[in-house]
Amino acid sequence: MSAKKIKYYFEDFPIGMTVEIPGPTLTKKSILEYARRYDPQPFHTDEKAAKKSIYGGLIASGWQTVSLVMRMICDAYLLEAASMGSPGVDEVRWLVPVRPGDTLRLRMTVVETRPSRSKPDRGAVLHRWEVFNQKDELVMRMQGYGMFKRRAAA
Repeated sequence: MSAKKIKYYFEDFPIGMTVEIPGPTLTKKSILEYARRYDPQPFHTDEKAAKKSIYGGLIASGWQTVSLVMRMICDAYLLEAASMGSPGVDEVRWLVPVRPGDTLRLRMTVVETRPSRSKPDRGAVLHRWEVFNQKDELVMRMQGYGMFKRRAAA
């Protein structure tokens, strides 16, 4: 398999840039499969127990939502970017439960950019990722840095 051509460098993420990315519709099956493997809490794996929970029904693991967001980011731009990884995520907030039948949509906003002073071949980009369902409810918010190569050293 050949490598993809790099389209996006540090300079391609100006502060204020916003991108809307369509996402998947979660099924009961996908929620149950993920939860049984990675987050086997009853409100994710057992419909009867979920109905008796504070959520009133089956909900997706927040970590499943994070995983889906990562996939959306990769498909939208990251796999074609001069990405050098990430030092981490500063914030993850699950605001509204994601349920079977929900269709997700991602809004990525560039909050801050910082060229490296010690390594002029790269810079850090602070992204805010907001996830909405089909009702336009904000279901998750996440924020973190990515490191990207620069087109030319400063």
